[in-house]
Amino acid sequence: MNLKDYIRSIQDYPKKGILYRDITTLIKDKNAFAETINQIVERSKKYNFTKIAAIESRGFVFASAVSYVLKKPFIMLRKKNKLPAKVHSVDFELEYGTATIEVHKDSIDENDSVLIIDDLIATGGTAKAAAKLIEISKGKVAAFIFVINLFDLGGSDNLINKNYKVENLINFPGH
Repeated sequence: MNLKDYIRSIQDYPKKGILYRDITTLIKDKNAFAETINQIVERSKKYNFTKIAAIESRGFVFASAVSYVLKKPFIMLRKKNKLPAKVHSVDFELEYGTATIEVHKDSIDENDSVLIIDDLIATGGTAKAAAKLIEISKGKVAAFIFVINLFDLGGSDNLINKNYKVENLINFPGH
């Protein structure tokens, strides 16, 4: 099954000049979604990790299913002010502004190695912030797995250049 066939491309969303890669067409197809989870599970087997983390919100769709299959704890990396207990926070740059992601302080400890899963990597700013959250929590990043890599925007390469392990299921140009 070619998962690329299940990704819808939408021109000029969320703003003019952007070609948006939409995962909703992939997850609404039960076979394509199952195959995506199976591929993430298979790729994850080469890494030693104790927990799975995902970046809000589309990463939750994939990571929670993988967490269930692998019977590993699932950690949510959320937008600012969405978690009720004490948090670690990381600010980062987006293409059109800044953002903050957070994790509960009691989610990760020094013995944890964390697999980070997300739907898409573009420039890598959010992914680098996620790694920083894991590391300030005293955990280690085992690897990243992304469903979609917008390869010409350099995010995967940026992570690899920082010595992170990176897996991508589908490659698209970022336009």
